[in-house]
Amino acid sequence: MIKLDQFLKLIGIAATGGQAKIMIQGGDVKVNGLLETRRKRQLIQGDQVTLEGQTFEVDLDELEEDN
Repeated sequence: MIKLDQFLKLIGIAATGGQAKIMIQGGDVKVNGLLETRRKRQLIQGDQVTLEGQTFEVDLDELEEDN
């Protein structure tokens, strides 16, 4: 699992944790089509995160390889 704010940083949408927090709490982020305002929301493999008209699928295997 990965937290929503960490995911936004890892994929390059948010430069900092603070920026991710503002996006999430500002109502700009959806997870699996539903508005999500919890920055510590745990994401699992296959979850869909939508922000600014773009949808990103959580791929935990790919994220591990990047680290």
